[in-house]
Amino acid sequence: MSKSKDSSATGVCLILDYLNEKNRPYSAQDVFTNLQKQHGLGKTAVVKAMELLAQQGKIKEKVYGKQKIYFADQSQFTDVSDTDLKSMDTRISELNAQVQAVLQSCRHLDTELKVLNSSLTTKEIMSEIEELTQECAMYRDRLKKIKLATNHVTPEEKEKVYKEQNLYIKEWRKRKRLATDMMGAILEGYPKSKKQFLEEVGIETDEDCNVTMPSI
Repeated sequence: MSKSKDSSATGVCLILDYLNEKNRPYSAQDVFTNLQKQHGLGKTAVVKAMELLAQQGKIKEKVYGKQKIYFADQSQFTDVSDTDLKSMDTRISELNAQVQAVLQSCRHLDTELKVLNSSLTTKEIMSEIEELTQECAMYRDRLKKIKLATNHVTPEEKEKVYKEQNLYIKEWRKRKRLATDMMGAILEGYPKSKKQFLEEVGIETDEDCNVTMPSI
């Protein structure tokens, strides 16, 4: 037997075993999709094999419009009593319950795994404890120096300084506005530029001194 015929025969047997094992209706596309990845069967080879099996009577074929459906020959299977069917249904229900329990357990384990993966390792925790210990020691030393200092400022003195600062800033703003208005009035009749006027009069602006007025 040639290699191609041997491969074709193997594909036919594989498809027949698959349909008998699953014992449910399939199209040629379904069988190709389910077997191609694992066994490398081609679409054309699957179609020909299923048509051949149907012609030989080893499987059954039903036509629905343009689609053909294939399934195992039911005559090869022994009859099942109602009692056996009920027993199978009960067993199926038990297995489904076991599957749900296992899935629930897997979900719990997956959640626990995610928590553990997001947690710090023992080495990381020890490193963080060491860093925090050093940071606490630094703050203790700083607090000790503050307590030992003799030049503490009382809240009243601090408030007084802030009030004086605000007073001076307001006065600064007031005088700057007056000076700006005066220069504006003078420059209306002055024949030269503002820069030349400032140089002749000898006025230095805040900008010349790189000074910015604080906000209140």
